Amino acid sequence: MKTGKRHLKFFQYVGDTPIVPTKLKIIIFFVAMLLLSTFSTNLVAIMLSQRKTIQLSNIVLVDKLTELYNVANSQKQIEAYSQDTETSIDSIAQSAKNGFAKDEKNSVALGVNPDGSLLFFATPNEELKWKRFTDKDCIEMMENSETHEGSVSFISPDGDEYFGVYKYHPDWLTYIIRANRRADTNRAMYQVLWITVVLVLIMSAFFILMGTKILDGLLSNINKFSTQLYKMQQDKKLNLIDISESPNDDITYLAANFNSLSSTITNLLQIFQKFVPENVVRKAHEEQFIRLEGSQRELTILFSDIKSFTYRTEVLGNDIIGLLNVHYDSVIRKVSDNNGIIGSIIGDAILASYGIEEHIETNKSYDAIKTAWEITAVTSELRKKMSDRRAVLEKERPLTESEERVYQAVMLDVGVGIDGGNVFYGNIGSSKRMANTVIGDNVNSASRLEGLTRIYKVPVIVSSYIMEETLRDNEAASRYKFYEIDTVQVKGKTEGVKIYFPLDKECSLEEWKFEELDEKFKIFEYGLKAYYDGDWKAARAEFKKSGLDVAKVFLERIGMKSSPEDWSGIWTMTTK
Repeated sequence: MKTGKRHLKFFQYVGDTPIVPTKLKIIIFFVAMLLLSTFSTNLVAIMLSQRKTIQLSNIVLVDKLTELYNVANSQKQIEAYSQDTETSIDSIAQSAKNGFAKDEKNSVALGVNPDGSLLFFATPNEELKWKRFTDKDCIEMMENSETHEGSVSFISPDGDEYFGVYKYHPDWLTYIIRANRRADTNRAMYQVLWITVVLVLIMSAFFILMGTKILDGLLSNINKFSTQLYKMQQDKKLNLIDISESPNDDITYLAANFNSLSSTITNLLQIFQKFVPENVVRKAHEEQFIRLEGSQRELTILFSDIKSFTYRTEVLGNDIIGLLNVHYDSVIRKVSDNNGIIGSIIGDAILASYGIEEHIETNKSYDAIKTAWEITAVTSELRKKMSDRRAVLEKERPLTESEERVYQAVMLDVGVGIDGGNVFYGNIGSSKRMANTVIGDNVNSASRLEGLTRIYKVPVIVSSYIMEETLRDNEAASRYKFYEIDTVQVKGKTEGVKIYFPLDKECSLEEWKFEELDEKFKIFEYGLKAYYDGDWKAARAEFKKSGLDVAKVFLERIGMKSSPEDWSGIWTMTTK
């Protein structure tokens, strides 16, 4: 079913809801925790390293400040001797400049007077040209210091932050400062940080790949189980999860519990299906709901009934249940094998519908007639088994009177009536108790046609609807030949309908072989035409000539009489 939402191919979907794999959640969680932990640890390490670096830098700066301080002492002595102050200051600046290392491009050495003027200024960076020391707070801090030496941090005239060490020189009356730009130290830290980030990402990618493979092994059961569950959901059919090669862990235990639940539900569905038509069970399972609803459908209805059932019940008593079960076991299988659906079982009668399953494209009337003959065949086979058993017993002794009655009672014989057309099919009742049923005139007609099999002494009688639909199928038309039996007006109806006997050309039953009956039925049809035309004398001759049991019905009906003056060819039935 198409939806408006776009589905990502990486996920399985239930409707429009994506199923996020557990493995993906675990990987995302651990990757997030790994990155957070790694970055946090490295950031703290870098900050501590920076602090340590500053401390080490201060130690180095102190050494260099000491050298510069000693140079200032020496130059002060030279200046006192030579009286050349400017040369001595230049010598101090040059000595300071020579003391810078290669990585101290932006470092400075300077002499700061209390008023902010500079005694000297030295730096490797030719672009730095300070005229004054502008950080008054720093000057105030140095002047207020009791030792007049220590660490110092200040803002340059260019706005850059510097850190370093200072010491007051009483002879020159200036604060000698040796400092490095903090941005240079931070840049080094950032370089280390970025290198760390790249290494962390590379290592994380490696461990993600390794972790994914390991998780694939550890969570293979989850993947396998979820795939099977997804297929069940798509098919809307419960099955068992395959745990034959699964390890003994809690995931397998969950799957085993699911299998137990699945088996229970499947068993309940199978039990439910024995009382309710299979299509109703399937629809209820798919939709998770059963509605009181129905519609007009064009169906074929088969009605089968056991003849002389009252007599059999009186003779067999409760044992009739066992006999019915043996009979229905075969009958229901034949109905199901030919795409029919059992609508109801009422004592000795069974009602089946054909054409309910819309996906089945076979000719529904053809299926019903095949079922009718197969029911006739299995009933005949049951009678043969009873006869064979009687023959075995009679070799030892004759049957007693009671045994003879039992024998006659178990010799089941059935009649089948088939009609079709528009009927109501659906669920009726209430929310507490409902039934799946088929209602319509054609349903009643199938029952009436079954009743006529007892009168006309044929196993199957069908309506013209069934004949016409069956003959539209080439295979069915070549297999069955329809013989008109009569035109009757059953009780409760105002019009007469033609009824037919569909003879199976492939029937193996001795009493219904096509080769032996076809010629007789042709003669019967001549007699039937004369009967319709009111020429009962000619009809009698043909009926007698046919030798069929069905012809005897007409011979008894017309006797030696002539047809009435108002004869229409329709025989009115006075009983159901």
